[in-house]
Amino acid sequence: MAGKHGFKIQLDREARLFLYQLVGTWGQLLFPKPWKEFRLWYDAHKTKGIKPALEGMVTTGWYKKMGERIWTPWFIQFIHSHGYFNIYTNFLHERALSVSHRDAGVNYGKTAGPDSYLIDKDFLDATFLDMQPLNTLKWYDFCFREVVPDRVVKSFNELGSVLHSVQKQETFLLVSLYKASETATRNLLCHFERLNIRNYMFMGTKSCFLLDLARRGHPVIDVDQFFGSISAHKALGFQESKSEVIKQILVKAYIIKKSLELKYNTWVLDEDMLPISSDLFFNPIDVTYDFYAGKMLKLLFVKSSSLARKIWVDDSIYKIASMVDTKTDKDSVRSNFVYIVANFLEQEGVNLKDLDNFMFGVDIIGSNVNQTLLSDGKKVVYWSSDMGSDVVQKRLEDLGMWLLDGDSSCNAVLCHPS
Repeated sequence: MAGKHGFKIQLDREARLFLYQLVGTWGQLLFPKPWKEFRLWYDAHKTKGIKPALEGMVTTGWYKKMGERIWTPWFIQFIHSHGYFNIYTNFLHERALSVSHRDAGVNYGKTAGPDSYLIDKDFLDATFLDMQPLNTLKWYDFCFREVVPDRVVKSFNELGSVLHSVQKQETFLLVSLYKASETATRNLLCHFERLNIRNYMFMGTKSCFLLDLARRGHPVIDVDQFFGSISAHKALGFQESKSEVIKQILVKAYIIKKSLELKYNTWVLDEDMLPISSDLFFNPIDVTYDFYAGKMLKLLFVKSSSLARKIWVDDSIYKIASMVDTKTDKDSVRSNFVYIVANFLEQEGVNLKDLDNFMFGVDIIGSNVNQTLLSDGKKVVYWSSDMGSDVVQKRLEDLGMWLLDGDSSCNAVLCHPS
């Protein structure tokens, strides 16, 4: 694969068609609508003097040497920024619908011979033109890792199978997009990619952005529909609640409940933090505790244990939701899920690991915060939710933790060894 450490292409012999992000510009059939979209995007970037610099791709090196004599890097950058995929054929035995003979010329110093064998009439059997439904085809990213699009959890009953598909080392991350900006979320995803964190789910209200995340292969939970499913089957007393805070709290609580039923550990994160290292999510800080909580960090860990399953029941979830002070500013720390859960557990006499007093997080607004400090065993950076997005972006740029390009896409493709 073009990305460093890319995986080998491994496909089912019966899979005649598959989707793959990397574009093959020789023999490619480009339809008018996406071609026009690409040309408009290309012209806009050329006018601004932007270059197709997608780190981690071999084509970026080609562009640095050959410049505008090749257009492949431009199209790859376009595909990457839009989350598009190309349809490929898989006819086995290196057979194809088009062949590059790789004759001596601009691309080859000497003739290398055909890169595949042209399909002849003997291959044209009754199944040659069978077109499977798009949702049955396999999808692969630039590194040839399988992508599973359109995982949108709408009910409590749908949650289990998706949780099983994303968990790693029996742990998963629940990321709330409540109040999160699109660019901040995309930057977070770039850090997940950098650290090879793939065991996460996003939760948020239904929007074009949430559905676009699902289309690109990121599992999401539709808060409103999920809330409707639990309120229809549980005697919560909040069926008619219009409070977004209560909805968010109940949905998070029931996701944790399902995770515990499946014997998975759960991390709950808000949108105003970034991981520096993946160690936090896979190596226990203190195995003697079943719960870690940072009220100011808005970070919660629930270990899969008999104690946690005993505590985290419907009655407890009802009590947690009842502790919400609806008269308090909805953005107040006192209405935050982690703050309320920590208070509930303390009232129940449960020992908590206090993450606020555990010096692994760094507030990015501190005057002495620099890249050296971040490399000194720190696990996360965080900031206040009431900070302006421009201020946050500028500070993260100063710290080398803003990983987006001008299209709000990751500035690199990172293929981690399997």
